[in-house]
Amino acid sequence: MQLEILFPIAAIFILLVLSGFFSGSETALTGASRVRMVNREKEGNPRAAMVNRIREHKDRMIGALLLGNNLVNIMASALATNVLIQLFGNAGVVYATLVMTLLVLIFAEVLPKTYALHHAESLSMRIAPIIRIVIIIFAPITEMVTWIVRMVLKIIGIDISKVGAGSHLELLRGVIEMHQGPEEETHEQRAMLRSILDLADVPIEDVMVHRKNVTLIDASLPMDEIVNIVLDSPHTRIPVWENDMDNIIGIIHAKLLLRQINHCKGKYDKIELSSIMLEARFVPETASLYDQLQEFRRKQEHFAIVVDEYGTAMGIVTMEDILEEIVGEIDDEHDHSVPGVRKQTNNSYVVDGTVTIRDLNREYEWGLPDEDYSTLAGLILYESQTIPNAGQSFVFHDFRFDVLRRQRNQITKVRVTPPENIIEDSEA
Repeated sequence: MQLEILFPIAAIFILLVLSGFFSGSETALTGASRVRMVNREKEGNPRAAMVNRIREHKDRMIGALLLGNNLVNIMASALATNVLIQLFGNAGVVYATLVMTLLVLIFAEVLPKTYALHHAESLSMRIAPIIRIVIIIFAPITEMVTWIVRMVLKIIGIDISKVGAGSHLELLRGVIEMHQGPEEETHEQRAMLRSILDLADVPIEDVMVHRKNVTLIDASLPMDEIVNIVLDSPHTRIPVWENDMDNIIGIIHAKLLLRQINHCKGKYDKIELSSIMLEARFVPETASLYDQLQEFRRKQEHFAIVVDEYGTAMGIVTMEDILEEIVGEIDDEHDHSVPGVRKQTNNSYVVDGTVTIRDLNREYEWGLPDEDYSTLAGLILYESQTIPNAGQSFVFHDFRFDVLRRQRNQITKVRVTPPENIIEDSEA
């Protein structure tokens, strides 16, 4: 009689261990970082490669683990019920239910899953060979179960074959937002990583320098005037036009000009315009920053003229403009110190109308939309559907915009009050 009880108890113990193994394995394999596993596989770790192969077919993996877990749990419960009925009669059913529920919950679910959750990567690599064998053994049953599940879901109108796992870019964006660390440093790192992912979605027109802010040189000017314009400019490349400002014929490079001045021993009248010009490159305003960055790298260039669909010159874009989209503003000793944003004592901001929404979102994490416009002035014009006068105020996207200054039809200065400060002002 004693052996008849001890043997089932030993079997129940073994089954609970197996149940814990299946539960922990499921948590470890689903919780292990895909990025780290891929990196370890590239480093030559065969266990990591095995984990990645197993997770390529998640339905098979989950099916095999659930099948194994249910088998051992049901078997353990049946044995426990049989033993306790022999000891306590019909009341043994109640005792078996209570005891097995506690044992399975604590030792076969919570304990192994908690451990696996905190050691997902190392545990998943250790158990991968065993799990692969389990999947092979249970493959016929899991395939049948998976087919039945898919058919039942299809009957009720759910086709899981059309449900994607989600974009890797979305996953990466989520990881970027979860990045933690020192506040200022982490903010800059998140902004840079977001900008890298956005390069393919941002058109050149959003970052180009508009033609009204670009120094242009008339090819008909005397050479001494051209030299003075180039030397007075903080830039090394200046577009040259002929007959019409949209007819850009080339780019004067300051270094070529200095060489010619030296070669001609300072006699400007001997310098030919063609000898100090580079060929002008033209790009459509709708091209993405990513495509233009690759084009700059491929042709080893740093400067291009941006044109619209009619061939009209809209502005210029440089390698620095694109890099600034990633790392933020790059100021050197030649940059003009003209801040576009000034923070006020009441936590509002006085902003130039030409400041881009992307720069504001990047700097202050405001989250203003920029799909239909690129600048702050563009946002107000688009949302208000009018050209406002100085002194008018608007509330868009929970922000308050006070138009401070307007020149002709252009909004040049705006006070922006973020949502939290609007609430504080109303409460005061």
